[in-house]
Amino acid sequence: MAGVSLLALLDDIAALLDDIAVLSKVAAKNTAGVLGDDLAVNAEQVSGVRAERELPVVWAVAKGSLINKVILVPAALLMSLYAPWLITPVLMLGGTYLCFEGAEKLHQWIAHKPKESSPEERVNQLNLSKADLLALEKDKIKGAIRTDFVLSAEIVVIILGSVADTSFTNQVIIVAGLALFFTIAVFGLVAAIVKMDDVGLYLVEAQAAGRKGYLSGLLGRGLVNSAAPLMRTLSVVGTVAMFLVGGGILVHGWSWLYQWVEPLTSLWAMLANFTAGLITGLLVLGLITVIKKLRALS
Repeated sequence: MAGVSLLALLDDIAALLDDIAVLSKVAAKNTAGVLGDDLAVNAEQVSGVRAERELPVVWAVAKGSLINKVILVPAALLMSLYAPWLITPVLMLGGTYLCFEGAEKLHQWIAHKPKESSPEERVNQLNLSKADLLALEKDKIKGAIRTDFVLSAEIVVIILGSVADTSFTNQVIIVAGLALFFTIAVFGLVAAIVKMDDVGLYLVEAQAAGRKGYLSGLLGRGLVNSAAPLMRTLSVVGTVAMFLVGGGILVHGWSWLYQWVEPLTSLWAMLANFTAGLITGLLVLGLITVIKKLRALS
């Protein structure tokens, strides 16, 4: 009897783990857009500091992100336990905000050219005192953590919305587990991205000094030349994914639209989600722009 009970317990555990794995995969897929943007935003936020301070800054922002998750995950789980009816409205609000962020970035790309620091500004920054540099670094870290709080809230709510129909135990395991995993993965990649050019430069210099061969130098030049394009690509992919994910959330929330999109093939459904996200984002951006202009006139 003990052996049978043990086998039954192991079977239950295996079934639970299988359910968690399947639900985690769905939740991870739904958060892809926010994660892409989270990665791009954090990489941009911590770039521009002194090379020797890049990793400490990444670590400081990562710790702040973990604290954000410690606040947001229990809050989301309590909402699921005591006010589950709030999940869909909050999810829709998060999806709308995602679409708005995407539209705002699109508008910035079209209407404004990226502003680069002048040589004088860069020289002045290099001539700042150590105390001033530390103050700028702290401001950069605080700004990155504030931005991360918004993105983390979106990630946690989207994960929770993806597993809302499962048991509370599964919700706790999946939401907490994925929140921790995503934090480690995102900031691990951020650290790799911000140090990419430094690694490339080291390989190039090592080849020039005779310590490394031709292939190492070639790899180094490739890393140096790829750093900036990679940042731009991440930003574009993250923005497109925000329209896809935000639009998908809204399509699922609007039953009349979901009934029309559901029979479509994967490609057409993706285009429908993107279109819904783009239109929603542009409408919200237009509305906010009009309100700001009216306030300025009053």
